[in-house]
Parts: sequence; C-alpha cells; structure tokens
Amino acid sequence: MTKLYLLIIPIIIGIIAGAFLSFYPETESKSNSLTVQKLIEGGSPIMGNYNAPITILEWGDYQCTFCYKFHQNTLDIINEDFIKTGKVNLVFKDFPLNGPDSLIAAEATYCAEDQEKYWQYHDELYKNWGGEKTGWITRESLAKFAMTVNLDLDKFNKCLDEHKYQNKVNSIYEFGKEIGIDATPSFLVFNGEKIIKIRGNQPLEVFLKTFDEL
Repeated sequence: MTKLYLLIIPIIIGIIAGAFLSFYPETESKSNSLTVQKLIEGGSPIMGNYNAPITILEWGDYQCTFCYKFHQNTLDIINEDFIKTGKVNLVFKDFPLNGPDSLIAAEATYCAEDQEKYWQYHDELYKNWGGEKTGWITRESLAKFAMTVNLDLDKFNKCLDEHKYQNKVNSIYEFGKEIGIDATPSFLVFNGEKIIKIRGNQPLEVFLKTFDEL
C-alpha cells in the first residue's frame, strides 16, 4: 500500500501543477536569439505608441471564440487605460488554427493594410464574428467588410484573389509554432528584458499583474 501511495502522490502533484501552469502566466528571460524586433516584425501595424515600455504580442484567429471574447471585453479596457495613455502597445499576429476561412480572413487584413486600414478591418472582422467554422467568412462577407471600412474594393479584391499575403500569414503561423504558440488567443507580453506568456482569454487582472511585473 505504501508503494502505491508513493506512485500516486507524484501523479497528483503533476496534475495540479499542470492545471496551475495552464492558467498562470509563464515567465522567461528574453534570449539573445528572440529579440523584440524579431517578435514583432511581420505582424500588424503597432497599435499605440511605438516607444511604449511594454508590448503585448497577441496571437489570434478570427474565428476563435475566446479571441472574440478578449476583443469584446478585456482589450477595450487595456486600450483605454494603457494603450491610449502610452504605457503599452499591441501587435497582432495571425495563428489561423480553424482552417482556410481563418487563413483568408487574415490575408484580408493585410490587403486592408495596403490601404492603411488594417485595424479598422481587423475590428470589423471581430464585430461580425459568427462562430467557429460556421461559414460566416466568405469572399462576399470579406468584400462587405471592406466596403464598410471604405476600402477601394477593386484593389482589395485583386489583392485577395491573388493571395498576395498568403505566404506572409503562413510564415507568421510557422514562426508562432517555432516559439511555442499552440493555442489562441496567446499573448507574449514583454519589455526589453523579460517575456511573460499568457495563454487563453485570461481575466483583466492577469494582464494588470503582468504589467506591474514588467
């Protein structure tokens, strides 16, 4: 019986530790090979002050339920209290886990960026979120969103039909996998010295604690 307890106790500890780590931010020092510039390059335009001391790098999918919830709730508060005040900036990188619809939605945002309306289009996608793999992302809906944010539709459609940014989105996705991103949303929050990883749509308090730590 004693031997059985000795086997069971480490298993229980492992389960508890695993559950804790899945919800609590992971901290790591910034390695020489993973610079701030390497983390943000190729992603969205920076939201906020380029020189803000803290950067949030969000990895997301436009069909992802919890990405949608983050954008509907937590991000609004972070934007008002931290991004607009110059304390934090934000970069979005695509991690299209939900198949071809997520991929083409990501491509569309960079077609919008060609017309300097990345964030307007990005926000329009989340405003019209219709669930995961439900068919709400179509060429017709993407064109409709483009018209809503006043894009030149001919230029937008040409960009999307040619899949101008497909390789870009795939490269971002592969880079994310290389550095350990495996779910959406995931966040790397960092300054010049430390990176803190937040996995999932965590409460605002988790982000506030992270900002304090950095």
